Amino acid sequence: MTGISVIVPTKNEQQDLPGCLEVLSWSDDIHVYDSMSTDETLAIAQRFGAKISQRDYGECNLAFGGDEAAHRNWAIKNIHFKYDWIYHSDADERITPELLAAMLEAIENPRGCVAFRVRRRDYMMGRWLKHVTPSPFNIRLFMRKHMQYERAINPICVVNGKIGDIEEHFNHYSFSKGIHHWVEKHNYYSSLEARQIVRNKAENTKWSISKALFEMDLNVRRYHQKELFYRLPFRPLVKFLLLYVGKFGFLDGRAGLSYAILQSIYEYLILLKTRELELQTKRVQLD
Repeated sequence: MTGISVIVPTKNEQQDLPGCLEVLSWSDDIHVYDSMSTDETLAIAQRFGAKISQRDYGECNLAFGGDEAAHRNWAIKNIHFKYDWIYHSDADERITPELLAAMLEAIENPRGCVAFRVRRRDYMMGRWLKHVTPSPFNIRLFMRKHMQYERAINPICVVNGKIGDIEEHFNHYSFSKGIHHWVEKHNYYSSLEARQIVRNKAENTKWSISKALFEMDLNVRRYHQKELFYRLPFRPLVKFLLLYVGKFGFLDGRAGLSYAILQSIYEYLILLKTRELELQTKRVQLD
């Protein structure tokens, strides 16, 4: 027994799930949290002996789900995990033996921490994107009673307690299903991001430039950085320059250039859809 439960959220993950579950076989409490898959995802989960929970986002006709924070919060509260510590893994991620050893050491001696950030290595075109990706750390190991998520899309982790860092990494293959899948997913995500921006403006969501620049807590800083970034002019160009020049993305070769361009296109879609929603809101108010 490892003392760590695992949750793998899925929706039509028959391609990536076998490899994911294979490297997670060290845990005797693996939960596949499925959003009504229509492919062989559930059969694969059963073959690997994983426990299965299913829940509809509420918008099951959508390819990539709905309110992601609410979906994850439901899992934390309602799934019967065997252990207090939970490791979250997406199907297109692969934990390394070094990370497993580091996590076991971390929960053995947490030093007051109730959650841990883990390094992420993103791959594209068979190459590790060492420089160009926005954030190398993600909270993936946590005690369930101290964790909750906020934001409908790209949710942020809100941890009630001390957060530590684990230097070892997991590998992330976000382009494993091809560019078309990445583009389709981010086209949908950009719609949700635009709605979130409009909602935040309408509710006068509080944010701080000082926290965006100097906050020590990485997750808090990222939240305020997002709010700051949404208010910048020429955001798509700024995004490209930040990733390709500011983070030395050019050192990642052709893959780094491709990734920076895709991210700037994603940002432009968010910008266009935000403007569209704001115009629609004004027309409704005028009517």
